[in-house]
Amino acid sequence: MLSEEILTELQTMGLRLDESVAGTTPARRGGAGPTDHKAVRIAGTTLMVPVYNQSSGSSPYQAGAPNVLGVADLLRNGEKLGLISFPRQPNFYGHTTTDGVPFWKIAQLHSHNVLATTLLQTCIRYGDSRTSCQFCAIGESLKYGTTIAYKKPLQLAEVTRVAVEQDGIEQLVITTGTPATKDRGAKILRDTVAVLRQQGITIPIQVQCEPPDDFAWFGKLRDAGVDALGMHLEAAGQAVRERIMPGKAEVPLAYYMDAFRAAVAVFGQAQVSTYLLAGLGDSADALIDLSRDLIEIGVYPFIVPFVPVRNTPLQHHPSPDSAFMQAVLAPVGQMLAEAGMTADTIKAGCGKCGACSTLKSFEKRKAAAVC
Repeated sequence: MLSEEILTELQTMGLRLDESVAGTTPARRGGAGPTDHKAVRIAGTTLMVPVYNQSSGSSPYQAGAPNVLGVADLLRNGEKLGLISFPRQPNFYGHTTTDGVPFWKIAQLHSHNVLATTLLQTCIRYGDSRTSCQFCAIGESLKYGTTIAYKKPLQLAEVTRVAVEQDGIEQLVITTGTPATKDRGAKILRDTVAVLRQQGITIPIQVQCEPPDDFAWFGKLRDAGVDALGMHLEAAGQAVRERIMPGKAEVPLAYYMDAFRAAVAVFGQAQVSTYLLAGLGDSADALIDLSRDLIEIGVYPFIVPFVPVRNTPLQHHPSPDSAFMQAVLAPVGQMLAEAGMTADTIKAGCGKCGACSTLKSFEKRKAAAVC
């Protein structure tokens, strides 16, 4: 069994791949979510691991040539640590929508059983250094031609139906670039999910957006069929927020906290989550203290190691080391376990999937100790 330290280090440092791995599930270049990553399975755990960014090219971790079952040796500095496998190419990638768009341009497989999409592949903050999030690559996938600018609800319904039937997809995560509207994307998310439910899509759905101007949108999202909501802070301290994401930093942390409270009242404990990117400048204590506050009001803090992405202002910014991640994840995992807010209590979303962080393993460690 590989330790949390090794898994955490692999996720921050990345993985060098043998060329023969190219035939397995494609890695993701650009876009939102786990960008430049590839899903790997190690000792029963699925992780999204960076394979295309600069740091992965010099990583001490390497996957050898896979056998016919897609299993390869996992090496660190040439020493075998164990076995690693790659989820197969999903069946739904081979289909095309009725209006001629390849399914894989509409939604992507994340981990091994999660379907994810970005409704609007543009954002009012992107492309302007005065407002853009410095880590964001939402426009890169459009540049590569691997997606389309807007995913229509009926297109997404087609893809989801086939992905569930042919690939055992268990949940759907829908995010969006922020549009120039006061609802900050809540309306287009509500309208899309309503169509999905009308089309017979029954799997749990999480949607992700910035806090809207009117918290009544939370009830509208729930009534449309949304199961869980993500509103992502990314950073804890205001100085880090202003430096890394100047546009989003104009929305005060206090407003996010008010939005979180209102959303938890609608969706319930642990059904509201936020991303926190460790390694952008926040101290371990700052991340832990904010996580404690979030957990107290019922919000799940999904803490993920920052991974630099090519063609972004932070492409040369270092990832946090394994010791820093463990210093944050261990106490937060303990708090989540003690609050009964572990990943398995979430209906849908990134925290439920857990592949972009090793937080789940720290929750399980504490839960096992309690038992």
